[in-house]
Amino acid sequence: MVNPTGERPRTATRVLVVDDEPQTLRALVINLRARGYEVDTAPDGVTALELAAAHRPDAVVLDLGLPDLDGVEAIKGLRDRTRAPILALSARHSPAERAESLAAGADAYVTKPFDIDALLARLRDAVREAALDRDVVVEAGGFTVDLAAGKVHRAGQDVRLTPTEWRLLEVLVRHAGRPVGRRHLLQAVWGPSYGTESNYLRVYMAQLRRKLEADPARPAHLITEPGTGYRFER
Repeated sequence: MVNPTGERPRTATRVLVVDDEPQTLRALVINLRARGYEVDTAPDGVTALELAAAHRPDAVVLDLGLPDLDGVEAIKGLRDRTRAPILALSARHSPAERAESLAAGADAYVTKPFDIDALLARLRDAVREAALDRDVVVEAGGFTVDLAAGKVHRAGQDVRLTPTEWRLLEVLVRHAGRPVGRRHLLQAVWGPSYGTESNYLRVYMAQLRRKLEADPARPAHLITEPGTGYRFER
């Protein structure tokens, strides 16, 4: 059925899957459609950009090893066409590539091979978060978190956060007032293959506290939940 604008009415979450590996592409399509998603597919970056502009996906699953476009270039091109969350897939485990991908606009970086159920859970979280009001500005003590702009201000000045610091803070802010488990945080920030690397969280939470808390040794907003994880309080 086509409406007067020529577009199909949206009946389900629409996902654009971009991968030049037929086996991976087919597995993703089968699993997504089995869970009620509408799926568009692209074997290369140029096709992906065309489909993103034409079909306005709700999320993009993008392999970074495309035959025609560099992964970061593909992310930037998609960001010019859509604000939908982008889950970047890569066979490489390079921290530099991960940081570059997130800085370019990806919402998550998932290494191959991946667990399909964990990937789909990550996709659900990304779509749900994207549906929230992105114009939220959260004030907490002496700093402000602008979720729409992806910026933090303290005492009238921009606070420079790394992509990982921002992602960790964003997840906590979107769950304000509620404890967020360590496993959930690790998978939301580092990817579905993570879950036990609590030292990552300790390091990055310490960095955030140094940048945002008035007294990092006695945090008032980035709270440790013993035995559970962490909590953001305004």
